[in-house]
Amino acid sequence: MNVDIHQSWKPYLQAEFEKPYFKDLADFVKSEYKTYKCFPKGSDIFNAFNHCTFNDVKVVIIGQDPYHGVGQANGLCFSVNDGINHPPSLINIFKEIEQDLGIDYPQSGNLMPWADQGVLLLNATLTVRAHQAASHQNKGWEQFTDVVIKTISDEKSNVVFLLWGGFAKKKKKLIDTSKNFVLETGHPSPLSANRGYWFGNKHFSKTNSQLEQVGSSVIEWKL
Repeated sequence: MNVDIHQSWKPYLQAEFEKPYFKDLADFVKSEYKTYKCFPKGSDIFNAFNHCTFNDVKVVIIGQDPYHGVGQANGLCFSVNDGINHPPSLINIFKEIEQDLGIDYPQSGNLMPWADQGVLLLNATLTVRAHQAASHQNKGWEQFTDVVIKTISDEKSNVVFLLWGGFAKKKKKLIDTSKNFVLETGHPSPLSANRGYWFGNKHFSKTNSQLEQVGSSVIEWKL
C-alpha cells in the first residue's frame, strides 16, 4: 500500500507510518487488494487527507467503514462517486440539510466539495473487502485514525467535530473540548433516524454558526 498522503499531514503523521502496527496494516491491505476486490480503489484510500489539507481542517465528520458495494466508496466517509445511487444514510444527511438550511436535495452524492472547503470526511477504517462490511476492522486502521483525530485536536483549535451515532461518540475522549467544539447526535442510518435520533439536529447550521463565531469562513453545504 502506497501512503499517498498530502504533504501537509506528513509532519504530524510520518512517525505513525514508521511504526510496526502500520507496517503490518500496509502489508495486510496490500495482500487483500491483491487477493480480493476491495474498496475504495487504491489511489483513493487517502482521499480524505488529499482533499482536505491539515492546515484547512475546520470540521471533522467521523464515519466507520467505507461502502462495500461496487463503485460506491471514494475515500470520503458517507460520500459516493458521481452517478451512484445515494445510500440510506446519505439520503438522510441530505434531507436534514434540506430542512436545516432550505437547500435543494442534490443530484450527486459526491461530498468532495465539502472536503475541498476544510471538512475532513474521515472513516475510522479506510478500506473494506467488497460486499463484506467491517472486513478490514481491527487491523490497525482505527489506531491510525484515532491518532489523526487526537492530532487535529491537539495541534489546532476551533475545529468542529461532528459525532454521529454511538461509534463516533466514543471518539469524544480523543478531543480537547476546551478549545474545539463537539456536536453529537444519532446516526443518519434509517434505523436511528426513523426512531427520532437524527432529524432536527441542525448540525449544519450549528457548525457554520460556530465557525462564524471564531472568524472562520463558513462551509457551503450546497453541492
